[in-house]
Amino acid sequence: MSEIREAVRSRYASVAKQLSVIPLQVAEPSAGCCQADGPDCGCSGSYSADELKAIGLSESVSLGCGNPTMLAQLEPGQVVLDLGSGAGLDVLLSARRVAPGGHAYGVDMTDEMLALANANRERAGVANATFLKGSIESIPLPDASVDVVISNCVINLAEDKEAVIAEAFRVLRPGGLFAVADMVELEPLDPGIKARLDTWAGCLSGTIPIDRYRTALVNAGFQDPDFNVHATESMPDVDGKIGSAYIRARKPGRA
Repeated sequence: MSEIREAVRSRYASVAKQLSVIPLQVAEPSAGCCQADGPDCGCSGSYSADELKAIGLSESVSLGCGNPTMLAQLEPGQVVLDLGSGAGLDVLLSARRVAPGGHAYGVDMTDEMLALANANRERAGVANATFLKGSIESIPLPDASVDVVISNCVINLAEDKEAVIAEAFRVLRPGGLFAVADMVELEPLDPGIKARLDTWAGCLSGTIPIDRYRTALVNAGFQDPDFNVHATESMPDVDGKIGSAYIRARKPGRA
């Protein structure tokens, strides 16, 4: 395992342990991509209170930078995959939206997060959700097996974003939708920050410019990538700027 991947795994294993010992409906946000559950983070208030109540979770456990389930406009009967599913919030919400007849998968590399997600699934009584152990650079699902790929502030954590995007394209069916929330680099970050493992695991160092993200999507085969930056953040005493973006692209073909 590379140093970057181990730094990410270790950080989110620690977060999972914190979340597993407190009531999730009142959990305080931990040190994930959504550093603080407020308007600057881009996710506060974006989840329906009724939907959260139905699964017994708080939006603060998402550790994300948006709400990809809203972006994807899910429909009954669809198969959804969440890349880097963490505590399972977006998977469980997706599973409810695609019922009846649909299924939601989550893939995560961290054992502690998988255990927490499965416990949340059991507690919520959601039957049409499955959590898989694996890397988002090598997704453990067959070709053309899902209708929608979502992710919430995780792709920036991967060392090889191009591999992640290529894998998302592979598992999508023709006409399938890529709909993610992620952090992007809006102004070049200080090279010293980019080299640090702790800031990579904190969703800072691993961010890439929108132009590179768009190129990776087009090179993988996606059509018409669309980027909507809905929150920006400048760090005190650090050169550069990052932002929370909603990103959508379509795999060619008929659904």
